[in-house]
Amino acid sequence: MKAHLRKELLSKRDKLTEREMESKSRMIKKRLFSLKKFKNANLVLFYAAFRSEVKTEKMIKEALKTGKRIALPVVSKKGDRLLISELKDYDKELAPGYYNIPEQKEKHLRLKFLNEVDLVILPGVGFDEKGNRLGYGGGFYDRLLSETDHNITLIGLAYEVQITPRIHKSPHDVKVDKIVTEKRVIVPEKWI
Repeated sequence: MKAHLRKELLSKRDKLTEREMESKSRMIKKRLFSLKKFKNANLVLFYAAFRSEVKTEKMIKEALKTGKRIALPVVSKKGDRLLISELKDYDKELAPGYYNIPEQKEKHLRLKFLNEVDLVILPGVGFDEKGNRLGYGGGFYDRLLSETDHNITLIGLAYEVQITPRIHKSPHDVKVDKIVTEKRVIVPEKWI
C-alpha cells in the first residue's frame, strides 16, 4: 500500500519541470520564513534537497546569511541512522553522500544533539492533512526523531501535488506539526 502510494507521489513530483520546482520552492521559502516558529528558532535542522524534492539550497544560504544557525543530517558510517551536524558554508562543506544526497564532508562535521535543535524541516514523498508523512521507506527521520522527548517543531516541505487524502500511519511514524506548500500552510490536528 505504501509502496504503491510512494511510487504514485514520486511520479507526480518528478513530472514537475525544473522551472516549476524553482518557482514553487521560492513560494514555499517565503511561507516558511514568515512562520513565527521559523523566525524564533535558533538552530534549524534542514535537509539538503536532491532529485525533485522542494529545493532548499537558497533557503539554507539565506538563513545562514541572516545569522540563523543551520544543521543538516548526515548518515552514520554504518548507514543505519542520521547524525546532525552544524553547517557554516553551504558551497564549501558539502559533497555527494549517502545515495548522492548532499552531506557535509567529514572534515567539516560539527556534531550536535537533537535536543539542541529548535525546528526540523523535513522532506517527504507525501503528506496528508493530518500531518502523516510518507518518506522513502528507510525510516531515518522516524528513528532520529523518536530518540528524544524534547519538544521540537516538525515542518514538512512539499509541493501541492504531494498532498494526498490519506497516508496509512505505522506505529513508529512521526507526524509533522505543519506542512508548507506553495499554496498554503497546513496545520494538522496533530494527534487525531
